[in-house]
Amino acid sequence: QVQLVESGGGSVQAGGSLRLSCAAPEYTYSTYCMAWFRQAPGKEREGVVVIDGDGRTTYADSVKGRFTISKDNTKNTLYLQMNNLVPEDPDMYYCAADRGSWFVTGCPPYSHEYGSWGQGTQVTVSS
Repeated sequence: QVQLVESGGGSVQAGGSLRLSCAAPEYTYSTYCMAWFRQAPGKEREGVVVIDGDGRTTYADSVKGRFTISKDNTKNTLYLQMNNLVPEDPDMYYCAADRGSWFVTGCPPYSHEYGSWGQGTQVTVSS
């Protein structure tokens, strides 16, 4: 288990932006898959974006062109820049990490593949 701590959630109007942060141990950024997931009440947790140890990313179609993941190894922080937010975007966002063989298979966008999770941070978008 890796300790992950999210922050940066809040309330914005439709079309607004927020940047989420995830604090994680430094070694995870080059050796682990890192990911952002999100979940609406009563629905399954869905992958937003994954990033591998080489910085390669894969975005869900629902956020492509609006959200951007980045990482700063020196600050031990993973970021999710969210632009053009809409009320349909799920409210709760989670940071996740896993040390699977991403260099062979790529980082997966499935929640059950990740063994370490943050506590979540809430994002509320009003119309």
